[in-house]
Amino acid sequence: MKEQIAILDFGSQYTHLIARRIRQLGVLAKIYLPTVSTTKLQGARGLILSGGPQSVHDKTAIKYNSKIFNLGKPILGLCYGHQLIAQRFGGQVKPGKTKEYGFAEISITGSSRFFSGLGQKEKVWMSHGDAVVKLPKGFKVIGKTFDCPIAAMENEKQGIYGLQFHPEVAHTKHGLIILRNFIFKICNCQPDWSMDKYWSQIVKNVKKTVGSRNVFLLVSGGVDSTVCFAILEKILGKKRVFGLHIDNGFMRLGESIQVKKTLAKAGFDDLEVINASAKFLAAERSVVDPEKKREIIGRTFLKIKDEVMKQQKMNQKNWVLAQGTIYPDTIETGGTKHADKIKTHHNRVKEVLKLMRLGALVEPLAELYKDEVRAIGRKLGLPPSLINRHPFPGPGLAIRTLCSDGKGRIKNQKAINRRLQNIIKEGAIGQSRLQGTVLPSRSVGVQGDNRTYRHPALITGRASWQKLHDLSVRITNELSAVNRVTYLIHPQKIDFKKLKIKPGYLTKKRLDLLRQIDYLVNQIIKKEKIYNEIWQFPIILAPLSLAGGETRLHRDSGLRLRGRSDSRSGQAIILRPIQSQEAMTVNFYPMKPSILNKIIAEMKKIPGVDLVLYDVTNKPPGTIEWE
Repeated sequence: MKEQIAILDFGSQYTHLIARRIRQLGVLAKIYLPTVSTTKLQGARGLILSGGPQSVHDKTAIKYNSKIFNLGKPILGLCYGHQLIAQRFGGQVKPGKTKEYGFAEISITGSSRFFSGLGQKEKVWMSHGDAVVKLPKGFKVIGKTFDCPIAAMENEKQGIYGLQFHPEVAHTKHGLIILRNFIFKICNCQPDWSMDKYWSQIVKNVKKTVGSRNVFLLVSGGVDSTVCFAILEKILGKKRVFGLHIDNGFMRLGESIQVKKTLAKAGFDDLEVINASAKFLAAERSVVDPEKKREIIGRTFLKIKDEVMKQQKMNQKNWVLAQGTIYPDTIETGGTKHADKIKTHHNRVKEVLKLMRLGALVEPLAELYKDEVRAIGRKLGLPPSLINRHPFPGPGLAIRTLCSDGKGRIKNQKAINRRLQNIIKEGAIGQSRLQGTVLPSRSVGVQGDNRTYRHPALITGRASWQKLHDLSVRITNELSAVNRVTYLIHPQKIDFKKLKIKPGYLTKKRLDLLRQIDYLVNQIIKKEKIYNEIWQFPIILAPLSLAGGETRLHRDSGLRLRGRSDSRSGQAIILRPIQSQEAMTVNFYPMKPSILNKIIAEMKKIPGVDLVLYDVTNKPPGTIEWE
């Protein structure tokens, strides 16, 4: 199959998602660098210029082949691509007065076949700091938001279109209609792609990469590595695939035993399991930085893999390492030339990249998203109990156990808190008892395709989920020091002056506490039959505590949480249930108060927890995991 749409990648976290959406329409798209020769684009029916983390108006602007505008092909620019088109044709781009991360409402102005099938107002997904402030000559505005007067523009005569928002993400409600209009009505493409054809490509690529060698696969037990295991044994046969599950000490309660039993029941009874938790914990001793934690885990996995190969008398030259890496893992690790590194995936440490360069790495799922991986799993006959599990990161609870040396400091804390309180007051009309503070811990975020490592905010008081959502968007858009917002659900009122960050590292004691809480929460959501409503449910342990004194779980008229608890100078638990389709964009999950009450009631029986927070941040600006 030959691609009909060419995507020029300027470093957006969503570039590959554009290609995926186009595949859903039955059309093949291929991703190129912005400097691609025009001769390689001759066969394409249309071009899409992606978003990206840079600015078109300063020295960070990305070099591109300007001759693409002479090809006479339809062009669609998204975010950075939208801004590039505006600048190219005489418009002007400047930093926006208000940065937008998350939902926005666009008003459609005039009529355009590009927006055929849309209403006068549409919910769209923004992630940008810069904005087009002057319309280029020959273009007209076809869409605007409250904060972005040129959110969509077109030059119908030349077939050039620009969108400040992202139609490729699921959170833009009718984004697929917009892409369909561009692909079929403007580019005149014809559908010719299917998952069956892509499966043939996977088989071809695996056989080509592996050749006559055997494959060594690290099986975490999650959806991706399990499906990868099934794919490799289907293509190569059991004798040529060695599957190893390593208990790294960061697994959930009973996880390793469950993995082996479930896989054996599904016909994969040749999985080797070893316990290396002591080695991983020793390697992570006193480590605080989340990037270092991930790098150490990745290296330790490979070190143990080499030890096992030596014990099994395997010749390295005759083996290829396999990984269940999927696309969101690679793009968040700066997987394309101009993409910002959001976080180091343990499958992308330098030792793995070296194997990739040497042709000793095979990743059958690296171009796919979670739902596509699950579709292949169903195609291979894997049971729902395996392929419908919530995603669980390879580093496991290590990146859900926040660490600190106890020296957390917030620059300009008083000024930030004043601004935070003003935003809360302005956005919480009729709910004046809401209070807020910036927490001394930090978490990873993604804003405007850039990595951020900033402070979360904490809101206390009475509020509905909708009000919390709206405040979260405003706070993260307007307060640069904050990339995540949490809501206090236990206790319902605290003295901010008593809120402290204390030393906390990756220890078995802290991990066991998190394991226990993670287990009880998952049991409750399964019993309440909401497990399948939630895409993923990270539960985070943070070294935040109250400096003594009694705390009370007050009645809340919005969420109606009840109870009483005594502070034991323990730690904080952060609940992070989210909804998504592909993990590139997410909404926080608004849990029913009755279920939250049951979780709190069980958690109060466990000593060592001072606070329970609820993450009310979408993605962007907050990543799914805190680290």
